[in-house]
Amino acid sequence: MKLTSGAFSDGENIPRVYTCQGKNINPPLAISNVPTEAKSLVLLMDDPDVPEYIRASRMYDHWVVFNIDPKTSMIEENKGPFATMGQNTGGTNEYQGPCPPDREHRYFFKLYALDVLLDLSDGSTKAQVEKAMKGHILDQTTLMGRYVKS
Repeated sequence: MKLTSGAFSDGENIPRVYTCQGKNINPPLAISNVPTEAKSLVLLMDDPDVPEYIRASRMYDHWVVFNIDPKTSMIEENKGPFATMGQNTGGTNEYQGPCPPDREHRYFFKLYALDVLLDLSDGSTKAQVEKAMKGHILDQTTLMGRYVKS
């Protein structure tokens, strides 16, 4: 399985337009090579570089999306997939762009193919989604981008 973006390559900088300093919209994402037996996809975007003085877990969840149709091949810019939206660390059920408080951070877009639809409601947290996914992951891939405020 593969996850790519026409806006940035793996390990490269995420363009400003997709951040809190820009339009704060989701970047375009292309999905390919999903296992044929997949029943749903999950997309999680998080930042593991948060200073401990801000969050003890050092993790910030920016985007939680689940029960994405496994036939989805493109998530368009500023248009999340037709799916169930989970709650980000900011408390909203939407994409929240990079906004590092201190230095360059890494942002991981994690895509999972599952053998089930998740029996969770809108607003479920990343922790709830990850718990429900256990034992159901067929494949996974990651796209990592970087951002530092200017």
